[in-house]
Amino acid sequence: MQPEALVRDHTIYACVMGSRAFGLATDGSDTDRRGVFLAPTALYWRFEKPPTHVEGPAEEQFSWELERFCALALRANPNILECLHSPLVEHIDDTGRELLSLRDAFLSRQVHDTFARYALAQRKKLDADVRTHGAPRWKHAMHLLRLLTSCRDLLRTGELTIDVGEARERLLTVKRGEVPWPEVESWMTRLAAETDEAAARSPLPPEPDRARVEDFLVRTRRASALREPREPYPYDEVVQGVVHDRGVRQR
Repeated sequence: MQPEALVRDHTIYACVMGSRAFGLATDGSDTDRRGVFLAPTALYWRFEKPPTHVEGPAEEQFSWELERFCALALRANPNILECLHSPLVEHIDDTGRELLSLRDAFLSRQVHDTFARYALAQRKKLDADVRTHGAPRWKHAMHLLRLLTSCRDLLRTGELTIDVGEARERLLTVKRGEVPWPEVESWMTRLAAETDEAAARSPLPPEPDRARVEDFLVRTRRASALREPREPYPYDEVVQGVVHDRGVRQR
């Protein structure tokens, strides 16, 4: 089965991400589409396994196979967790709805480490831009501020909200380069400290509910296998006979 067919025929959940989901879209913003597909169980019985992800077929479209998506979400991958909370859902079936019902099972205090590591890596890139070019890439600075705010609020409340709401205009001034870099640096430092403080008394559990997610995955794989018609085995054409030694013995 071609990768594009997996996305076309087996997507269980598809949403819009990026600036449009964050409430930061402007006239020139792209439409970033993300999705989850369920590869038919029978494909895993072959030597060549289905892909863990597929890019396309549309521009700015990227999809993960369900098992890979769940594995990344259990590791508190920021991009994956945000996909589960997009306010812009384009497609969802019953399996996709059950996946969304598990959103809380993926959330834990591990988000502090994963979001913080990602934020630190982005901060180093911004600092390198400033040293090299005298200014950061302002769009990246805006999104780092958004991510830090989202992580802080998640640790404080136990709920992940990705739309920036009332912070939209202030963040867009950063994107336009209207806020001096030292002020942006100070903002980032303050958010990082508030995130550390929130992690210490977060209502989130210490670990994600891996067993609950795994139960969903196993049930989904089993249901897929039971729905799929069995491919005929070469000997099935011998309807009235049985294979015996070197030939077919009639009943």
